[in-house]
Amino acid sequence: MLALRLTYESFRFAWQALRSNLLRTTLSLLGVTIGIFSIIAVFTLVDSLERNIKDSLSFVGKDVIYVQKWPWVFENNFPWWKYFQRPSPNMEEYRYLQNNLENAAYIGILDGRGGVNLKNGNNSLEAEVQGIVYDFNQITEVPVAQGRYFTPQEIEAARNVAIIGAEIAETLFPGSDPVGKEFKIKGIRFLVVGVQEKKGKSTFDFGGSPDTKCYIPYMTFSKMFQTRYSNPSLVLKGRESDAGLLQLESEITGLLRTRRGLRPSQDDSFSLNRPEAALKAISGVFGALTVGGWIIGGFSLLVGGFGIANIMFVSVKERTNLIGIQKSLGAKNSFIL
Repeated sequence: MLALRLTYESFRFAWQALRSNLLRTTLSLLGVTIGIFSIIAVFTLVDSLERNIKDSLSFVGKDVIYVQKWPWVFENNFPWWKYFQRPSPNMEEYRYLQNNLENAAYIGILDGRGGVNLKNGNNSLEAEVQGIVYDFNQITEVPVAQGRYFTPQEIEAARNVAIIGAEIAETLFPGSDPVGKEFKIKGIRFLVVGVQEKKGKSTFDFGGSPDTKCYIPYMTFSKMFQTRYSNPSLVLKGRESDAGLLQLESEITGLLRTRRGLRPSQDDSFSLNRPEAALKAISGVFGALTVGGWIIGGFSLLVGGFGIANIMFVSVKERTNLIGIQKSLGAKNSFIL
């Protein structure tokens, strides 16, 4: 019982000391709280940004290789002028790889144009129009909520059919089912065969929001938009048996070098881009941000620690006489708070 009474008295004295110096108590709590909150806030922000960016890159697909003119990740002092001279992938190379590749499960070609005006009567909006081939849905999912996906015949015949995003459907066809109805792209009529699932807005949409995308057959797109400045991409999905897609990557390199007539001494005139490389670069950036977060949080705790140390010094200095009386009466260190 004596121990309980001493403990109670000890906490009562401490509580009275805190109440008698309310401003000092508040400042001490703020010093600790702000330091801890700074660390939590910085790391929460960094983790949230990294997760959102990685989620926004999901459009590139899984186990895929993109054959493009430009690399996604540039090294230091890269010869950018050489990339300008590279030819862009084209339909002939797509057909060539389609007929000769053995390690690809699916192969596609796509191209896009942003800021295209879509119109239906008095309703219009600007959206991204992408030309795709039939196997594109096997490489990167195109989730169709209403209607259907393209048929092989529609792709090969370059018909004027389209799969539109949810926001496009709501804008061009408010309050009605858009499937089976027509709208115009650059004055040309297109039939809506499908509407994609609504994704909603995201902080980062590096591939563009699916809600404002309009897919049409690639050959139809080529007739409407392709110029000598166009930059199509070949997209290839590897087989599950090809771990790391090493065989597919080697086969693509060999076939394209042969197709383009490159000599052994010449560098590749194309880039093989993989989502893993982009994610690795992003992880490196956020690794540096994490270190910065630790530094910011550490400074916050350090500043708060100095403030609390000064307050504790003043508190002990003021209570020196009281502590001396308590010690002379036999109070132990554990009693004096």
